[in-house]
Amino acid sequence: MPVPRKAHEFMPKLSHSILTCLAFTSIPLAAQSGAKNGEWPTYGGDLGNTRYAPLDQINAKNFNRLEVAWRFKTDNLGPRPEYQFESTPLMIHGVLYSTAGSRRAVVALDAATGELLWTHSEREGARGTAAPRQLSGRGVAYWTDGKEERILYVTPGYRLIALDAKTGLLIPAFGKNGIVDLKLDDDQEIDLVTGEVGLHAAPVVAGDVVIIGAAHRSGGVPHSKGNVKGYVRGFDVRTGKRNWIFHTIPRPGEYGLDTWENDSWSYTGNTGVWAQISVDEQLGLAYLPVELPTGDYYGGHRPGAGLFGESLVAVDLKTGQCRWHYQLVHHGLWDMDIPCAPILADITINGRTIKAVAQPTKQAFLYVFDRVTGQPIWPMEERPVPQSDVPGEKTSPTQPFPAKPPAYDRHGTTIDDLIDFTPELRAEALKAVAKYKMGPIFTPPVVSRLDGPLGTLVSPSTLGGSNWPGGAYDPETHILYVFSQSVIGVLGLVPPPNPKLSDMNFVQGSAATGVRNTPGTGSNISPGSAASVISASGEGGGARLTVQGLPIGKPPYGRISAIDLNRGEIVWQTAHGETPDYIRNHPALKGLSIPRTGRPGIIGTLVTKTLVIAGEAGFFTTPSGRGAMLRAYDKATGKEVGQVYMPAPQSGSPMTYMLGGKQYLVVAISGAGYSAELLAFRLPD
Repeated sequence: MPVPRKAHEFMPKLSHSILTCLAFTSIPLAAQSGAKNGEWPTYGGDLGNTRYAPLDQINAKNFNRLEVAWRFKTDNLGPRPEYQFESTPLMIHGVLYSTAGSRRAVVALDAATGELLWTHSEREGARGTAAPRQLSGRGVAYWTDGKEERILYVTPGYRLIALDAKTGLLIPAFGKNGIVDLKLDDDQEIDLVTGEVGLHAAPVVAGDVVIIGAAHRSGGVPHSKGNVKGYVRGFDVRTGKRNWIFHTIPRPGEYGLDTWENDSWSYTGNTGVWAQISVDEQLGLAYLPVELPTGDYYGGHRPGAGLFGESLVAVDLKTGQCRWHYQLVHHGLWDMDIPCAPILADITINGRTIKAVAQPTKQAFLYVFDRVTGQPIWPMEERPVPQSDVPGEKTSPTQPFPAKPPAYDRHGTTIDDLIDFTPELRAEALKAVAKYKMGPIFTPPVVSRLDGPLGTLVSPSTLGGSNWPGGAYDPETHILYVFSQSVIGVLGLVPPPNPKLSDMNFVQGSAATGVRNTPGTGSNISPGSAASVISASGEGGGARLTVQGLPIGKPPYGRISAIDLNRGEIVWQTAHGETPDYIRNHPALKGLSIPRTGRPGIIGTLVTKTLVIAGEAGFFTTPSGRGAMLRAYDKATGKEVGQVYMPAPQSGSPMTYMLGGKQYLVVAISGAGYSAELLAFRLPD
């Protein structure tokens, strides 16, 4: 095996390295089997995050007959209702566990009735108020040694809590009276109240190790080029003692330090793992999807490739030692954080079984590697990409492009991508984009100027492609299912209007509309213009261009893709989600027949024995009233086979389980004007 080689800025052959020779050949191959025994014991169903359950009581013939089995509102689990409920609950031994409410309480519910069994919450005062990642988060983790059962979660204030799964009481022997302060013992100084670090994701428990990542505020307008570093740590599940730490930004003497020029490693922060982490317990490896360093759109303060930013990193489960890594984006400028769990999949290529890991991304590439060695399954070509002309910026001359599978959503922006419902709308779109820079994927942001360009049009937008819900994988057919959205976003840079806002040379903004530090309403590009820039909600924010309130790009705006991992090919794609009311009822489209457009959003999928299941993003007028639909597709063909009404959009990924001879589907729903609720469906008696 090759010995570790020195990583150097932007050298394509060194965009990944095998760091250690591991002898895994004696370990038998075993496919990820999904959630077992009718339960759902971890966030993704299993530690490989397949989001698969081999259940078929609910199927194409009866999906439309589903009824609400129970519902659980979370309004009283915090000082105010929550409208962004992203949890995927767990179900073990007839009990459903979830985070819930604006204080991020943990609840245990009777999985058959939804009855509240116990609840736990922490009141963190100023620390909770200052937290960069608030609200209920995405869930909990479960651990048992066959005798004791524990629930673990991370508070908004970045503390790891261990609870007795039966009572909800703190475990006194864990940390300090059941609590580990994650702002301590992190190889850096972090202010215990204002330090900008937290986590939305659920902890990951494998064996006796709890793995915790890190998240920060969105990085379009950072307060500073320096920030808290997003290190990843492993803790003993019994005691809370730190077992190991992985420095996502290398320290002196560590591999990859020379990819940070001008000692930028010393002050640059972020580079956390805010997505779910996957684990192969047989191999003893954890797979870390790492975000980019401080400054989502300007990297002039962090010259170099910047390992391990936007890299998939495999670390030893027991020691945290890096075994291999692959950098998916060199010196990122597009907020292409690796946003979701790597999916572990045993696939078959030319008659040979390969233990693979498949990574969905915001850029709508599915990167597939041998999860033992880190070698790409199909060739990975370093291709030249457009270069930045922003003062102080130094872009990578190339970026890696996988030969297979093909991109599963629109890449880059061209005139052909623009709205063409009518000649008039098309003409307005052409006029609007003349003020912007267009180009292929990896076209960098520009300094926004009133005389043009106002910004770079990017597709996928900063929200994806795919985002934090990721995909689902069928271990029987070796097909992966992933939702993505087709939105043309705007990336412009401006100097910060005053040094108190940021010490960066450039931050996200527009010469026409100024700096948007938080999502909000947009304004016209110029007086009398039919085109406007609106802010996008969700992870990372960002802006997008519209024409008379209509998306400037063609539909579909949201789709589900089925990708055969044995062949690296897309099997089918379908527009997911009904045409939004504001499009269906738009006066400029009166009298036109508009096919179902799909809906943009951040949506997760679930795959069962026969179905792919996903809810819609956003409200629309359904036959049952204002709400959204939970839809089912034949997983072999993509044909829609059923739908059931929900009073609000899907905001957390669905899960399923069997209990008392009944299969349940549970999904977190919420949205503007409808506070957070867990909704459980089953077939009528």
